Amino acid sequence: MRIKAILFDLDNTLIDFIKMKKEASQAAAYAMAEAGLEVDKDALAEKLFRYYLEYGIESDDAFENYLLKTFRKVEYRVLAAAVNAYLNEKYLHLDPYPGVPETLEEIVEKGLKIAVVSDGLRLKAWMRLNAAGLDKYFDTVVAYEDTGKKKPNPEPFITACEKLGVKPQECLMVGDWPERDIEGAKAVGMKTCWAKYGSQKAYGNADYILETSKQILEVVNNG
Repeated sequence: MRIKAILFDLDNTLIDFIKMKKEASQAAAYAMAEAGLEVDKDALAEKLFRYYLEYGIESDDAFENYLLKTFRKVEYRVLAAAVNAYLNEKYLHLDPYPGVPETLEEIVEKGLKIAVVSDGLRLKAWMRLNAAGLDKYFDTVVAYEDTGKKKPNPEPFITACEKLGVKPQECLMVGDWPERDIEGAKAVGMKTCWAKYGSQKAYGNADYILETSKQILEVVNNG
């Protein structure tokens, strides 16, 4: 069946989320040191980033919990400096992976519909797409508010199909997380692409493996 729509995960598929987290964590660590926390700021930058990975990469209270866990107290002068520095740096580094804008442009020119399927909140997803200069390409975003479910639950994938007016068998799902993006999409009958270039996970059972985002076009052309 011909592919009529492509669904994308957002972080580590379209946007280099890990690079952003590293840069923003470094900015937060430096701000903590400047605010009076007696630490090696470069070592702290690495520790903050690693703590994000362990505690929850999308968490809003990672810095506060890290300070409490490590120093047994939270100095709010230090925490405020860290949060401000992190937020300021974050939007400087919401960059798409190489080739993503050009690939999306070609997909749109081919007349295919495209959507983001995210476990996050709708506003945050659109903000990231906008900051990366990608929002103009997307027909819709399916976020947590739409179903109250997270991938690999089938509902986010089915909802995206309904919004785009296509069948699951007419969709290609592109994502970096095998257990969530790939297995969830395959369960509803979609073809799948594993975004190896952005993945922090081991390979899953995807139909196609992408070394670069531009290879999506090869899948579409041959599909």
